[in-house]
Amino acid sequence: MEYVKMNNGKECPVIGIGTFTISPADAEVSVREALKMGYECVDTAAAYVNERACGRGIKASGVPREKVFLSTKLWPSEYENENAVNETLERLGVEYVDLLYIHQPAGNWLAGYRLLEKAYKEGKAKAIGISNFEGKYIEELETKWEIVPQFIQVEAHPYFTQDELRKTLDKYGIRLMAWYPLGHGDKSLIGEPIFKQLGEKYGKSPAQVILRWHTQMGFVVIPGSKNVDHIRDNLNILDFKLTNEEMAEIGKLNKGIRYYTRTDEQLAGFAAWKPDYEKA
Repeated sequence: MEYVKMNNGKECPVIGIGTFTISPADAEVSVREALKMGYECVDTAAAYVNERACGRGIKASGVPREKVFLSTKLWPSEYENENAVNETLERLGVEYVDLLYIHQPAGNWLAGYRLLEKAYKEGKAKAIGISNFEGKYIEELETKWEIVPQFIQVEAHPYFTQDELRKTLDKYGIRLMAWYPLGHGDKSLIGEPIFKQLGEKYGKSPAQVILRWHTQMGFVVIPGSKNVDHIRDNLNILDFKLTNEEMAEIGKLNKGIRYYTRTDEQLAGFAAWKPDYEKA
């Protein structure tokens, strides 16, 4: 495994198993099998409604809790719930999480961030982060945080490299965790000739080359899958290294194309919606 160092001195594995859109039953299996094959990072969220399943998968893997970097996210409807962090830990079946995010800049998100800071001070979260806070949202948070976040989780891939956001991240040493790392499975991205060429050179698939690009960019990547073979393939990216020239060529693919655009109406809906935790 390889690791990135956070601005609080702690480390995070460069690749983890993501559980977005994965059912509780499948998430439990994916987490269990991923950890057994060498993954050290698990990413979930209250909104995924599979936190309990991820907790069960961690326990079933036989991997000691201290060897698992566990990240999750508070949903906007919980930002004013003073017991939200404790309820999160209860669902996961753990005493602390390694990384706790607020999931969206919706509702009273500053109250949500204060919950993170409190959890950090109390040792219930070893690191804190913001998810989907880009543009004006991170600019406002800059003026209000007491503790600088360790991570931001946003869409990132070779078609959308987050150049503007990374100027702010670099200033504070905030790490980027990428979702949609393969461009939401876009065949145009995965089919770019350079990925085929580099895959043939290194004996890897185009997807593996893209994931390796992420880690060499300094990103943490969390591809999700319920297919054990895909989970294994996604981990098998640390035995080769792209050259500086190859990284530069991939960098030329940046087109500013993103696959998810959130509206103000959606943000308002996020604040009103409450996950059905009983399904987890």
